[in-house]
Amino acid sequence: MQTDFCKQLGIEAPIFAFTHCRDVVVAVSKAGGIGVLGAVGFSPAKLKEELDWIDEHIGDHIYGVDTAIPQKYEGMDLTSPEELVEMLQAAIPQQHRDFSEKLLADAGVPEWPEQDDEVSLSFSAVQAQALVDEALTRSKCRMIVNALGTPPAEIIKQVQDSGRLIGALAGRLKHGIAHKNAGLDFVICQGSEGGGHAGEVTSVILWPQMVDAIAPLPVLAAGGIADGRQMLAAMSMGVAGVWMGSMWLNSVEAAAEPAQRESYMNATSEDTVRSRSFTGKTARMLKNEWTEAWDREDTPDALPMPLQGYLTFDAVRRTHRYAGSGDCQKIAFNPVGQVVGQINSIESCRDIVFRLLTEYSDALDHINAITPQE
Repeated sequence: MQTDFCKQLGIEAPIFAFTHCRDVVVAVSKAGGIGVLGAVGFSPAKLKEELDWIDEHIGDHIYGVDTAIPQKYEGMDLTSPEELVEMLQAAIPQQHRDFSEKLLADAGVPEWPEQDDEVSLSFSAVQAQALVDEALTRSKCRMIVNALGTPPAEIIKQVQDSGRLIGALAGRLKHGIAHKNAGLDFVICQGSEGGGHAGEVTSVILWPQMVDAIAPLPVLAAGGIADGRQMLAAMSMGVAGVWMGSMWLNSVEAAAEPAQRESYMNATSEDTVRSRSFTGKTARMLKNEWTEAWDREDTPDALPMPLQGYLTFDAVRRTHRYAGSGDCQKIAFNPVGQVVGQINSIESCRDIVFRLLTEYSDALDHINAITPQE
């Protein structure tokens, strides 16, 4: 099953897998889709290490890299990464640091053992530029995606001049239109059901509006896709493919600790919340004592991006590494969409791709069976 966008990229199936796990990138690309590595939190050196591994294992298949450059953020006028980090760290109030640390201590989450306090978040143009530069050294990296707004014009030109495609996520119609006007090659339209940063309009409302508003630019549908029936619903609205993140979190290849997998398996679709408590922008995740604590009137308010991300970076890495320690899951950062209620088993990425296509075909057969034939 190929759309024109699939043919342009040279992939077999219109399935785009957003993931922070290099193994998932390789597995999905080998299964006929395309894996896209989320590079937020990676230093240029770490991204090089991950891409070296992907290039070694992915064979003749291709992949993408996702960055996060918000259109507005604290420290936009600074051009030095070191200067930006120093400014951001100094701008975080002590009461916020104390509050965050107390939540971690009360939950019994162990301290980070290494003497490495470097924060490598790329929530800025100067930091993301280094990641883009590294990605563009890889011949098998064929697409760059920005998760937070329209990329800077110079990055758009740099990527397109290299012969690659560049796109961005949009949770609102006006954002997709802005992406088109900026000259992007495709738009990922994510409804509010999606994990991570998402807007307020649901997918089934937003997808067709976006397709109509930015035609003929390809639209990838994101938010609320976990099986072939949902994939068919998205494709019926004219999108060029489906962009999925949550379904890979519990895959065989995912780098998830057993306690984190259990949290996903036990959650229902009612157990997520859109919260600013980890990044400073509304992002969908499993609700727990951490999200509730930051939402109380008697506690500090979440800081604007990227300050909140720098504040919680330690909490994110500690709750991921020590997912099963103490009451870690009560405060852990587990970003996931509402389809978490459909994550009921551990499957390989290959099996997920094949299941999606089989269910899609079965759902299409059902539609054809109830459609009057002339």
